Amino acid sequence: MKAAETVSKATCSYDAGKKINGRKRHLVVDTRGLPLMIMVTPADLHDAAAAKQVLFRLRRMHPEITIVWADSAYAGKFVDWAKQHLNLTIKPVSRPARDYERLIQHSETLISWAAITLMTRCLARKGATPSWARKPTQAS
Repeated sequence: MKAAETVSKATCSYDAGKKINGRKRHLVVDTRGLPLMIMVTPADLHDAAAAKQVLFRLRRMHPEITIVWADSAYAGKFVDWAKQHLNLTIKPVSRPARDYERLIQHSETLISWAAITLMTRCLARKGATPSWARKPTQAS
């Protein structure tokens, strides 16, 4: 993500591939968009290095996950590496974005905040009764 001028130079760097100064966000979310893992790094950290770290953590915390849709930067040899070493299927996709947060912690916090908002909206939907609050039905 491209960093605004107000972003600390100590927490962002130059991405030669995209020719921008900024940060990279590495997110793992479930199919509803709720975060399973968040990691923000300076832009000069190679995607494969950060992804290996994120996917190792994901594999340990969520061994049931077998398919991961990932940024197109993770295509190529990384797909084979993930299959061989972690038994994960990587499906690359692309999506552009921009970063305005001054600190890495701000980026991580805003992502968490957005996820909390999604979760509370799901819980507070009108007429929705959480599964734990439903009375069990008796079979006749």
